[in-house]
Amino acid sequence: MISVLIGQELKTPVYQAQVKMLVSAEKQFESPYYRVLEGYQHMTQNEIVFSNPVIERAVKVLKLHERPSDYELNYCSAFKAWLIHVKEKYLANLKPNWLTDLQQKRLESKHISPEQERAYAFRMNVENLKTTITVEPIKDTNIFTIGATDFDPVAAATIANVVSRSYIIFDLEQQLAQLQLQYEKKHPIIIQLRNEIDKMTRNLAGDTLPDLEAIGPATVKVIEQAQIPLRPIGISKRITMVIALFMGLFVGVMLTFGLEYIDHTLKSPLDVETFLNVPLLGSLPRKGFKDKKLIKDKRRTTPLAQFYQNLSDRVQILMKEKNVRSILITASSPSDGSTTIIANLGNFLSNKAGHKVLIIDANLKTPTMHKIFKISDSPGLVDIMEGRSTFEKAAYPVSHNLTVLPAGKTFNNSNTVVNSEMSEDIVTGYANVLEGKVSLNNKKNKQTSPKLTVLPATRSTFSSIAALDSYKMLDVINIVKEQYDIVLVDYANLKNVKDVYVLSSYLDGVALVVSEGKTRRHVIKALLSPLEQKKANFLGVILNNRSFAIPKLLYERL
Repeated sequence: MISVLIGQELKTPVYQAQVKMLVSAEKQFESPYYRVLEGYQHMTQNEIVFSNPVIERAVKVLKLHERPSDYELNYCSAFKAWLIHVKEKYLANLKPNWLTDLQQKRLESKHISPEQERAYAFRMNVENLKTTITVEPIKDTNIFTIGATDFDPVAAATIANVVSRSYIIFDLEQQLAQLQLQYEKKHPIIIQLRNEIDKMTRNLAGDTLPDLEAIGPATVKVIEQAQIPLRPIGISKRITMVIALFMGLFVGVMLTFGLEYIDHTLKSPLDVETFLNVPLLGSLPRKGFKDKKLIKDKRRTTPLAQFYQNLSDRVQILMKEKNVRSILITASSPSDGSTTIIANLGNFLSNKAGHKVLIIDANLKTPTMHKIFKISDSPGLVDIMEGRSTFEKAAYPVSHNLTVLPAGKTFNNSNTVVNSEMSEDIVTGYANVLEGKVSLNNKKNKQTSPKLTVLPATRSTFSSIAALDSYKMLDVINIVKEQYDIVLVDYANLKNVKDVYVLSSYLDGVALVVSEGKTRRHVIKALLSPLEQKKANFLGVILNNRSFAIPKLLYERL
């Protein structure tokens, strides 16, 4: 639409006027110019109209060679006039002085006289007038039209009339030249033709004449003089904008369908249920620039808080109906936002629903849970695994009902091999928890709010959680489940299939976080297929980063 509007502003309105001409069969003599009207004669009407004698006479009468070079500026839009002014000013400043001097010297070296310059300007106006003239025959008649275009409607009508009369004068001159070969100068026919030529020459200015005078005795007659056009040629600006609007809508709809056809990402809850054939646990809108990761004030009824409340209610239904006590929340990549979702979900389940919640950060490569809750990243999960710490030292109660177990500091080295001594330390650490040597309620743990506790991880050589595949880890999960109403495990890397297998086998269910417009359907299907083969309890999908054209309306409908 903007491009069309700019195009309309850059387009100067052009008016066209037409004169209807009749080639009469009555002639004073047989001229070689008109031997066959319907055929391809040696010189057609079109060629005669565009001949130099006709056009040059019109240019002289109209004084087109005296028109200023910026003639169009009087009729174009203010925007186009401004662009022309800027262009001329820019080019004038851009051209260096030496180039201007060189061009001037070249002109002087050619010794062009003022008369030659005027002749050149006149010749250019003759050629320019030819580009504004059209000659169109009317089918199955002896009539043809001469059209003229100009930015000024009055000038367009004047030019058309002048060119048509110049054509008639040319025709009369041709007849006179032929008759002078047969008759003397004082012959009545020759005198009549001369009088008609003089009369047409006096009326050559382009003013509208009475119809009888306009017809004349020439073999080419004017049957309809040009009138001042009321509107410019072409489609009006209003119609153009309407057409552009509908074309834009049509192209937009077609582009939408085209992008929909080639876009295989998940874009709505319907896509989740249709293409993945899995239930939808909830959907979360894209966070604004000012939205914080952790929602602390649960009493505020913001759309984001309401979405988390709905997700919390859905999890409580799973806890009640399916006895789900532990959930692995994963994603196809860490950028899908599973860590932030788990942090806020734990907050809502603990503070608003009153459940005792434990959050475990199992992201050993890129742990971020401790940053959200602003707690220390060590000791943590890895320290318990290696027997260097106890649960009460690693877990952080961040509220009365919420405890967070971060991943801790780890070496991000995927090539690290876990030897037998490391495995023995891990088993020893879990045994301390199982045998009661590690307390889960140490008051020395860091507490950032009255209801939340966090368990971070420390620096370790573990880079994969597959080392947790032991009965000891299962026992730890079972013990923790006895002390907490719900355990949320964050592992934001569904592509690491082995780790997901291990964790899903220990927990009651698996939930997947996907990003709207980012996660492809076939990728998710490929990642979920191994879980289905392992018969993991897949609870559903959480659709994150949703965008709404009308947020409130869509939110109320959902």
